[in-house]
Amino acid sequence: MALGRSSSPHAHGPRSTQWVMQQVLVATVPGLIVLTSFFGIGSILNILIASVTALACEAAILKLRNRPIGFYLRDYSALVTAVLLGLALPPLAPWWLTVTGTAFAIIIAKHLYGGMGYNPFNPAMIGYVVLLISFPLQMSAWVAPTGLMVDGVSALGPDFLSSLQIVFSGSGVDGFTAATPLDAFKHNSSLLVDHFYQQTPQFSQARWAGLGWEWVNIAFLIGGIYLLARKVFTWHAPIGMLLGLSVMALFNYDGGSSASDGSIIFHLLSGATMFGAFFIVTDPVTSTTSNRGRLIYGALIGVILFVIRSWGNYPDALAFAVLLMNFAAPFIDYYTPPRTYGHGKSGTIIHRSKED
Repeated sequence: MALGRSSSPHAHGPRSTQWVMQQVLVATVPGLIVLTSFFGIGSILNILIASVTALACEAAILKLRNRPIGFYLRDYSALVTAVLLGLALPPLAPWWLTVTGTAFAIIIAKHLYGGMGYNPFNPAMIGYVVLLISFPLQMSAWVAPTGLMVDGVSALGPDFLSSLQIVFSGSGVDGFTAATPLDAFKHNSSLLVDHFYQQTPQFSQARWAGLGWEWVNIAFLIGGIYLLARKVFTWHAPIGMLLGLSVMALFNYDGGSSASDGSIIFHLLSGATMFGAFFIVTDPVTSTTSNRGRLIYGALIGVILFVIRSWGNYPDALAFAVLLMNFAAPFIDYYTPPRTYGHGKSGTIIHRSKED
């Protein structure tokens, strides 16, 4: 009887690339809802513009490479890149900024290296860094959170039509912007932390890390817990990052002087901490392969994030920290190889009896 010849019989299950990407998209919903409630519909507009751009660029490059367009578009990888970049950009960013960053992420950061699975750097973070370096003014124009009380007046974000006008014409955005909590805290040089919190509206009207931002981080944490529960990735990289950031904050917190770098809870619930820990650091293509390597990889990202936040030129530096460790990931893999199947920790072969 002739037997069919096949390659290695790896198990096939529902956990395809398409399924993983769908889970990531679902997990971003809580964060998007909270972002929209505090900062208006700008993030939704960012995502829509980025998604159209990403799918168009993906299809164009696939056609140039003579690859099946429908097959690759259905894996949702381009859409995930667009959503992550859209969430990272300031709400009400001009449309051309979103298009530029997304096109660079798909064409250069992804397909220049051969497409999904071959890119050494996270495409969304490449697009973000290119925009941050090239257009720092537009990238720092964050919308003031809804409900922020300044001189007895409550800030209200732009309505739908005004948001469209700002995004597509670029006019009127300055009237709705404010410094982020990380940026405001970084430029404090004379007040004790307690006094700074009392005198800064974003902190005096919040509990831990700035009005709106703490709830955005909690929402992305909820999304991350969902992904962990669905076993989309292991806990090692995100927990490693949060531990690395927490340890640095713990050893550098002086109790609240004017030179303080911020408490642990401030760093964990401000900026893009939870978004980065569960949606960026966990990228399986650009991170390390072993669990031990992921733990080291995440911890070093947390350390670099704190260093740049506290002593660098940027108030939040998740993208820089991730890209630096993307570069170092092969080096970490070399020294932390995963255990060979069937071997114990000491390298001895594990023998199993028939009863096992």
